[in-house]
Amino acid sequence: MWLRCFSTATGVDCKNFVRLTAAMAASQRTYLDHNATSPLRLEVAEVMVRASELPGNPSSVHAEGRAARAAIEKAREQVARLVGARAKNVVFTSGGTEAANLVLTPGFRRLGQQGAVRLLIGATEHPCVLSGHRFPAGSIELIPVDTNGILDLTWLETRLQKAGDERVLVSVQMANNETGVLQPLAEAARLVHEHGGLIHTDAVQAAGKIPVSMAELGVDVLTLSAHKIGGPKGTGAVILASDQFEIAERLIRGGGQEKGFRAGTENVAAIAGFGAAAETALAGLEQEARRLQALRDAAETGLRRIAPDAVVVGAQAERLPNTFAFAIPGLKAETALIAFDLAGVALSSGSACSSGKVKRSHVLDAMGVEPALAEGVLRVSLGWSTTKEDVIRFAEACERVVGTLYKRKASAA
Repeated sequence: MWLRCFSTATGVDCKNFVRLTAAMAASQRTYLDHNATSPLRLEVAEVMVRASELPGNPSSVHAEGRAARAAIEKAREQVARLVGARAKNVVFTSGGTEAANLVLTPGFRRLGQQGAVRLLIGATEHPCVLSGHRFPAGSIELIPVDTNGILDLTWLETRLQKAGDERVLVSVQMANNETGVLQPLAEAARLVHEHGGLIHTDAVQAAGKIPVSMAELGVDVLTLSAHKIGGPKGTGAVILASDQFEIAERLIRGGGQEKGFRAGTENVAAIAGFGAAAETALAGLEQEARRLQALRDAAETGLRRIAPDAVVVGAQAERLPNTFAFAIPGLKAETALIAFDLAGVALSSGSACSSGKVKRSHVLDAMGVEPALAEGVLRVSLGWSTTKEDVIRFAEACERVVGTLYKRKASAA
């Protein structure tokens, strides 16, 4: 509504206003932190503006309510298609964190069966999984990874065999948010099901960047977040493999919204935006993946030219096409982030916490990265708004940052 009011007051069309705002931001900064949040896509903003003007409550039966409901159901179809699921099995939440909190509970189970009594979690999982589950502390075990961050499937198989008749829930992210490393998820799912367990995947970083098919992966439940694919912040989804699953322990109780899985009036505009982002990402998925991988590879090549001793974390593993994490020996992440920011380039330390400070990364620890090197790891993550010019500006900033580093080393020697 505020965009329409702005348009009326100033005579500036809201579509052009959104484009102008995005262009101004892009001209001043190089944004390479899409794994944290990908900027809102223009087409998504336009859908959200229209949806925000729907006056009805989506639970109401009158025409206004039905119009709001229709916007949600359209988005449900769009999000389901992104991961090859059925719309009726999509449950909207406030984001990926709530989605993981909702499903990682002993109350997640197949209809007619008992829930899991033990939770096995990949050692490099996102904090929303490591800290957001609802299992007793003594029922949690971490699945180790190798030096590239790849899940130890031999350990997993042995642990599942040891479990015997004990029901187990396993959570394995599809792609790591810090390194971009992809997990052998289909193989993990096969092992879990062979031993009667259930498997969840946090596909927040993967969906919209690489093809995701729940059927091909074989997972029982998958969680997503809209703002990683150019959608709005504050909305996500739990997607069940079929309607033969239930979540007996709900997080938010009250009304019967989202088939009773998540009470509370739905955020119609955000959900509509999520659907639009999912549809846009899916439509250009293969071409965009190739484009981003070419840009990422160019950025890595430029980095190695400027700093031959730079280390790319997980370089020997299959990774997302848009992501690389690197460290330059002797350069600390906190110092480097400030230097890049002053140079007009937004990067991330994969270990950035909610306070904005830099702390030790559990992902790098699990991979066995030397602590001194881990303190300097930065993440570059590209997205729909990234251009060749952004990669050039990244290289230029690298030259300045690295040049300053070595000048300081020389003067200190």
